[in-house]
Amino acid sequence: MTDSKPLPSSSRPRIGLALGSGSARGWSHIGAIRALERAGIVPDIVCGTSIGALVGAVYAAGELDRFEPWVRTLTWKSVLGLMDLKMGGGLIEGGKLLDFFRNRYEDRGIEGLGKPYACVATELYSGREIWLRDGPVIDAVRASIALPGLFTPAQHEGRLLVDGGLVNPVPVSLCRAMGADIVIAVDLNWDIMLRHNRVAGRASAAEEADATEGSAGLLQAIVARLRPARNGKDNGRPMPSMLDVLTTSLNIMQMRITQSRLAGEPADVLIRPRLNEVAPMDYHLAASTIAEGERAAEFALPQIRDVLGGP
Repeated sequence: MTDSKPLPSSSRPRIGLALGSGSARGWSHIGAIRALERAGIVPDIVCGTSIGALVGAVYAAGELDRFEPWVRTLTWKSVLGLMDLKMGGGLIEGGKLLDFFRNRYEDRGIEGLGKPYACVATELYSGREIWLRDGPVIDAVRASIALPGLFTPAQHEGRLLVDGGLVNPVPVSLCRAMGADIVIAVDLNWDIMLRHNRVAGRASAAEEADATEGSAGLLQAIVARLRPARNGKDNGRPMPSMLDVLTTSLNIMQMRITQSRLAGEPADVLIRPRLNEVAPMDYHLAASTIAEGERAAEFALPQIRDVLGGP
């Protein structure tokens, strides 16, 4: 595909990019952004939830060229090295991850980013949707990615905040509130249950042990001591681990909430990568995940151009 020059901002509507939640599937946001930029479609406003908040913040800061090569070098061992385990409020405290980004990137605050940016978090005890539009970028992202059971809640201005995907997995409404005339949204949750339907009950105990050397078994290895003996059966299937139940339940919830929110607050264009084979902790599969984001965005380009009124 040949590169195109972006349209002058005065001659087109303000474009908002809503990057959805989805754990490791979120690396596909990088590919989607790359495909849009090559086509000359440069968002004016960037909003994100959870992993979308992270990628969106990096993009709004103009740091994607530095961030993407690092993402592509991740292995499951290096991902594990960024985790500080803690039993209380969540498996991961998040301090190591925050220190990594603070040491690597200058945090000029959300107000200092190159593009208008905001992200979504959830207030733990009230369930309120919280829009984070000012203050330190890293703290806002940390709140937005605080997946319940995995990350401890983030403390922010006297409130405990958790993952924004609990209330607004694809933040179209936030983009519009920020002034977007046209919203392009990336939905990572639409096909996530297909993987579970295929693999449920398929692995034996031996296969599961082998899996701890790869993607799906990364968190299984972390919580191995928490897993009860697998002596329960349901129609011949081994009982799932605690983590299986937690992540699958969260997937169901986010998929349903995504469907509901997008029905009431539709995007002008939806980009939907096919990522049902990507497990929540497959952060080391960046190359293929990014490529799928590119493919999905390129597939949506005719619709995007039609909405924008361009050739």
